[in-house]
Amino acid sequence: MGVGVATFPLARTDESLYREAVAGSRASLDDLFLRYRPLAYRVAFRLLGNEADALDAMQDAFLKAMVHLPSFQGRSSFKTWILRVVSNASLDLGRQRGRRETLSIDALGPKQREEHEPITLPNPASELDRQDLRRALQEALAELPIAQRQTFVLHAEAELSYREVAETLGISIGTVMSRLYYARIRLRNLLEPWLNPE
Repeated sequence: MGVGVATFPLARTDESLYREAVAGSRASLDDLFLRYRPLAYRVAFRLLGNEADALDAMQDAFLKAMVHLPSFQGRSSFKTWILRVVSNASLDLGRQRGRRETLSIDALGPKQREEHEPITLPNPASELDRQDLRRALQEALAELPIAQRQTFVLHAEAELSYREVAETLGISIGTVMSRLYYARIRLRNLLEPWLNPE
């Protein structure tokens, strides 16, 4: 009796899921959206600074993506395309609703906070310091001009390369580098107390 070799299903590529989704496979469409939902939420949250708005923007973006999926021509990766849709939906919602007060994620319980906090922050000595740092980071991001904030979030939060950010936003790599340079300077100045505590 021979020893069987265990086989594991290969991870499906975005391209294969996309082709099947366009052909009518609801399961493939669900798989694509599930794959990018956490990343889409983090980008929307960092652009809007508000959990409810981020969820609304993400829902709106996924509906738009579903409608326009057949027009996606593969000139960029699916990841950069969906993040462009999410980013634009977030900025549109932000403009529609104006600057609302940020929902304090600190008001959530520890388990809920863990589920909704979009990025892992440095681990300061106390929970109070961590909450203050989260608040300071979100306030600092809100101070950036929209173009810089969008570019910074896509690069730092979504971990897109310069080229992917350029594709997502339809700008040159030089413009990406310039926006990131000025965003980092501004954030460094705004977060100075956290970077160099006395």
